[in-house]
Amino acid sequence: MFTPAIADQRFVLDHIVRLSELSEEATDLVDAVLDGVGQFAAGEWGPLERIGDTVGAKWTEQGVVMPEGFVAAYKAYVEGGWGTIGSPPAYGGQGLPVSLATAVIETLGTSNIGFALAPMLTVGAIESLVHHGSKVQQDAYLPKLSTGEWTGTMNLTEPQAGSDVGALRTTAVPRGDGTYLIKGTKIFISFGDHDMADNIVHLVLARTPGAHAGTKGISLFLVPKYRLDADGNPGEINDVRVVSIEHKMGIHASPTCVLSFGDNDDCVGELIGEEMGGIVAMFTMMNNARLNVGLQGVEVGERATQRAIGYARERIQSSRAGRGRESVAIIEHPDVRRMLLRMKAQTQAARALVYYAFGQLDRAHAGDAAAKKRVELLTPLAKAHATDLGNEVASLGIQVHGGMGYIEETGAAQHFRDARIFPIYEGTNGIQAADLVGRKLSMDNGATLLALLAEMRGDAEDGELTRLIDACEEVARNLLASEIDDRLAASYPFLTMLSVAICGWLMEESGRIAARSEGDPAFLKMKQAAAGFYVEQIVPEAMGLKAAALAKADLLYALDADAFAA
Repeated sequence: MFTPAIADQRFVLDHIVRLSELSEEATDLVDAVLDGVGQFAAGEWGPLERIGDTVGAKWTEQGVVMPEGFVAAYKAYVEGGWGTIGSPPAYGGQGLPVSLATAVIETLGTSNIGFALAPMLTVGAIESLVHHGSKVQQDAYLPKLSTGEWTGTMNLTEPQAGSDVGALRTTAVPRGDGTYLIKGTKIFISFGDHDMADNIVHLVLARTPGAHAGTKGISLFLVPKYRLDADGNPGEINDVRVVSIEHKMGIHASPTCVLSFGDNDDCVGELIGEEMGGIVAMFTMMNNARLNVGLQGVEVGERATQRAIGYARERIQSSRAGRGRESVAIIEHPDVRRMLLRMKAQTQAARALVYYAFGQLDRAHAGDAAAKKRVELLTPLAKAHATDLGNEVASLGIQVHGGMGYIEETGAAQHFRDARIFPIYEGTNGIQAADLVGRKLSMDNGATLLALLAEMRGDAEDGELTRLIDACEEVARNLLASEIDDRLAASYPFLTMLSVAICGWLMEESGRIAARSEGDPAFLKMKQAAAGFYVEQIVPEAMGLKAAALAKADLLYALDADAFAA
């Protein structure tokens, strides 16, 4: 059974995002939006979670076919206007803060995480066109993307290139009329094909003739599945073919496609932005996607936690030690409570981190330069740490179920299978850590990070949290003076340390606010308990990463490559 996490979403929007500072209209609408999408998700998308996993998307020669019920449920999503929450008003959107739209995506994803990838990627395509598309492109595509009538994709990866985008071979040759002939193959394209929308708008990285080698020579192109006719409606097929879909460990409701462009030399694309400006334009979409992947960690954590709590309250097994012989629900046993409280705390910490990042993004959109730098710093943390937590919580969910968690029928295993891709796609978490120490740490010679740490230190009351904040600053200053290999060797432990410190800061503040707030006593008591657990038990764990974050790279290279096989 899926229950939308409305109480905690509202709490975080009020006190972490501070939604009232962003939009008076959003503050007035927040209850209606959260309640409405919660009812929609529980009634329309949640019941399809199981068939999405067991049946999944299917490849046919005519294209990808979604499981029974998905086409109607997606149509209901479009008709309900749920895609328009954060979309531009000029193109049919409501123009509300991204933070509120984030809560909508979270609820949809918690109810059916594979399904929710379709609107999640469309949001990124909208963002890229808003910032880099021409007026003609915006007028032609944004109205339908904003409603969700058309969906969007991101096409970077190629078979020979992997994460090395600069090694791509897809070509874009001018046709003499301002358009380009696109030719090449892309892999790992989420919702690259499906039968739920009238058109699919592919954003494709390709290289024009004579372009520079590497990432500097890449351009971004708009390539629709169906070309638009004179009235702006989908017309003839644009020589885009889905070759296959991947057989995956999880998220079976999301077709991961191999797409071939221009098999018949008739795939037409339009340049987005400047020629050889593709990486800048694509990263507008990529950074949005990275925050939303972090949100997927929240989604899977929330669903796994709900399922584990439901099972623990019903499963009767053994008496509680020292409390007589009567068998009790396993939620009464101390170690089960430890796991459940950890699941609660980690999920809430991930939500606070990701929503805080989106709140900074809203402020950046409003022209706040400091918030723009802060969201740049937070993006690799939100993507990597929240997805790591999603995996941890999903694994704990199986453990709470015991042997039944390993049985597919309980549903606990699906969350673990679904979650495992999140630390991998949209830039592996190792790439996020490298980005943190390579680019984000160095912004303003470290001033962006040091300002955040100073703000955290000023708010912190717990001694262990203050120690962790101080340790993060010590490591940061050390890395700023280190060679690149040493930075990269320390990158992952530093990312985790810093993420836990930020989560600890946000959770401690949440606990203080809950203690003085009025409202549902059960929710506020739970909020204080989860915050207390996080600060008292999870924050001290991160101090153990300091040694690894200060270590040099020498040990990693003490062996040559062949010696690893010994």
